Amino acid sequence: MGSAGPAHDAATVWDIATPARPGRLPGVSMAGFRARTTELVDLSVVPFSAVTVAVNVGEGPLVVEDGSGRPHNGGVVVGLAPSGLRGHGRDIECLQVRLSPIVAHALLGASSELGGTVVSLDDLWGRDAERTQERLRAARSWDDRFAIAEAALARRHEAGPAIDPEVAFVWRCMVGNRGGVRVERLAAEVGWSRKRLWSRFRSQIGLNPKRAARLVRFDHAAHRLAAGHSPPVVAAELGYADQSHLHRDVRAFAGVTPTAVSAAPWLAVDDVAWAAPDYLTAAH
Repeated sequence: MGSAGPAHDAATVWDIATPARPGRLPGVSMAGFRARTTELVDLSVVPFSAVTVAVNVGEGPLVVEDGSGRPHNGGVVVGLAPSGLRGHGRDIECLQVRLSPIVAHALLGASSELGGTVVSLDDLWGRDAERTQERLRAARSWDDRFAIAEAALARRHEAGPAIDPEVAFVWRCMVGNRGGVRVERLAAEVGWSRKRLWSRFRSQIGLNPKRAARLVRFDHAAHRLAAGHSPPVVAAELGYADQSHLHRDVRAFAGVTPTAVSAAPWLAVDDVAWAAPDYLTAAH
């Protein structure tokens, strides 16, 4: 897949590798993270509008804790909009894959169970997860790891369940409008009742349509805040009723204030790791 060059200016803690060219699966983005320090890294994770698969490929421990404090090791899948998510470890070397919820439905086959949760990749993929993780850890380069991960994802995608075209259309509308959509209008546009859209969307995406649209808007807000824009400006740009409305949404998704989100170290790497976020633009 070509050279995967580490980016040394993304944040003080990480070296980051990305594939040299886009993969063959729309809606999938990958990045490799290697900690520069042997000190303990402990980060709270700001939610974003993608499902994440994370695999520890290094020698050091990597623990992902969900909102209840329950630890998860090895390969984990993080559903949409988890609360209180933290990652910590030493000598971290980790492969992350961000998936559009449209693609995640086929790859993981458990979307309705993933909303706001963290589950083991083994629980979803069984023996295939163990084999894939063993190959990833044995690989000598990020290029090899990206190729192994892409091949595993392609196999799952071919065998996985198809998402309803109506659900995919609604998700793409949400992304294209930065979350500023009316669910009732979208239901009418695809020819479904509001109740049917609510049910099918929830079962295949993992969140109900209203919360999914709020998540997409929050994702944009968090990145605008991290880029240095003030809360009043961000609130106006993204259609929040006022700054207090933005504050409530940020608190609901991230558990902190807009000021804290603007300084979140997890967002500091996004411009490099996810410069071309394919997980937002899945074609099907």
